[in-house]
Amino acid sequence: MEKKVYIIGSGFSSLAASCYLAKAGYEVTVLEKNATIGGRARQLLRDGFTFDIGPTWYWMPDVFEKFFADFGEKPSDYYELDRLDPAYEVYFGEQDSIVIPGTLDEIYEVFEKEEKGSSKHLKSFLKSAKYNYDVSINDLVYKPGVSPLELVTPVTIGNIFQFFSTIRHEVRKKIKSNKLIQILEFPVLFLGAKPSNTPAFYNFMNYADFGLGTWHPKGGMYKVIEAMTKLASDMGVVFQTNASVEEITVNDKGEAVGVVVNGKVMQSDVVLSGADYHHTETLLPKNLRQYSEGYWDKKVFAPSSLLFYVGFDKKLEKVCHHTLFFDTDFDVHAKTIYDAPSWPKEPLFYASFPSITDHSFAPKGKEAATFLIPLAPGIEDTPELREQYFNIIIERLEKLTQQSVKKHVLFKESFCVNDFIQEYNSYKGNAYGLANILTQTAFLRPNIKSKKVKNLFFTGQLTVPGPGVPPSLISGKIASDLILKTYKNETVI
Repeated sequence: MEKKVYIIGSGFSSLAASCYLAKAGYEVTVLEKNATIGGRARQLLRDGFTFDIGPTWYWMPDVFEKFFADFGEKPSDYYELDRLDPAYEVYFGEQDSIVIPGTLDEIYEVFEKEEKGSSKHLKSFLKSAKYNYDVSINDLVYKPGVSPLELVTPVTIGNIFQFFSTIRHEVRKKIKSNKLIQILEFPVLFLGAKPSNTPAFYNFMNYADFGLGTWHPKGGMYKVIEAMTKLASDMGVVFQTNASVEEITVNDKGEAVGVVVNGKVMQSDVVLSGADYHHTETLLPKNLRQYSEGYWDKKVFAPSSLLFYVGFDKKLEKVCHHTLFFDTDFDVHAKTIYDAPSWPKEPLFYASFPSITDHSFAPKGKEAATFLIPLAPGIEDTPELREQYFNIIIERLEKLTQQSVKKHVLFKESFCVNDFIQEYNSYKGNAYGLANILTQTAFLRPNIKSKKVKNLFFTGQLTVPGPGVPPSLISGKIASDLILKTYKNETVI
């Protein structure tokens, strides 16, 4: 008979796992506490404007291609991709910015113009980055994190120094321009850690950036959620929204045998949680939780965020689809996230203006914008602080781009620490999960398979391989593979 699986949450990792399990013949039901599918990658629609609430960057297109190929499909069967050119722009001061083009040859020219000789160093750096990318994507990141031996391969042994050196050290060996250094260090922010704490091996993110390019799905990242949902539905996956899981039921044998949803007991053979890992364990009795509160408190978490979704009554100038504002000290801001949790006095911030590329995001003649300030998880979050920081970044935007902006705001909505907790049960309101530092890599991350409760598994950004959309897709595959391996001798139709 078919094995029944309940999946908690409907983010990228849950959707990926649901597809693989359904393909294998499992009876799969996805339980989403909110009203719409997508987890953190939901969508906001207001007054003719569209916003991706969560992820806005489409990097590592090959990972998406591999996912759909596993089902005989292609991304183009579901959504249309545009390679952004320029990929993004970085501001360092008033009318002082560097635009990153969409092709590698043009990027070399940009580097050479900023610092003579730097393109030679960049080529060498990216050669290493591509090698690490190939090793990582084709092998290491698909490991389930159950043993240290997963990392012991001829390749990793030969490159062991890259796990003990850092991105910061490698970037700064040859490149001297502070602007170029910041551009090369910025991609590891997607891993949720400081460049000074991130192993040099993760320079593969620079290849993802420059080598593979920055893409945009027409209609936004939510089109990817819709595509995965359709794929899953076509294979028989059932979706239940407004389905809040209140308890994971465990029998006397220590086996997860179902969940309690909105007060109703629902039986299953397997429970897979793509929800926040810490929260999921609170659905169990204390004696069945693998990790204590002390364990979680000591972990290095990726940042939370203060986000604003803003509709403007005019088109903005001197900005790109993706625009980064690095006109203040990154290290000072980083200390307020990782060392002394607090609100930054002079925050770096990121802005997405998707309506520059995709006219479906805003009515004609208007602009849709998402602003993001990285913050420490767990800090105070009040309406007053949100308003204060909105004014800070809008005034900075006006100053840096030499244009009037604030008086053209039609509306704004915000999302911050308290919302991450309320909407996603996120530990301390973190936005991206556990940081990918050496002591939180691979088998050192929380287990995909519970060691205390049989039939209970986890997926998503708090387990392997880590934060980000492509890693979440991979996490869903890893979790489903482990489930299938666990029950391979049991009959599934």
